[in-house]
Amino acid sequence: MFRIIGLQILATLIVALAAWPLGGVNAAMSALLGGVACFVPNALFALRLSMAARRPQGSDMAVFFVGEFVKIGSTVALLVLIAWLWQDVVWLALIVAVIAALKSYLIALLIR
Repeated sequence: MFRIIGLQILATLIVALAAWPLGGVNAAMSALLGGVACFVPNALFALRLSMAARRPQGSDMAVFFVGEFVKIGSTVALLVLIAWLWQDVVWLALIVAVIAALKSYLIALLIR
């Protein structure tokens, strides 16, 4: 689980580094913020699942589904917050970073 979070961070950094010379500092910051909006809720969800799995009675499906719902809601809320608070968002960089972070699990499947 946490290896995928690391891949999401790596994908975010790669997109931000690529966006910097192409679109400037605002594009790089947009890419970083878009990636952070994806990997922070995913990291919290992974931490919650690992804590639930260590309980003596184990975990159940409700923990997963509630956690997934909260993760998706948190991602959307962070993206709305970014759009609301920062007027200089470069949308292309943000969207590419979000896609790269969310699809980085495919890289983990290929590595495996």
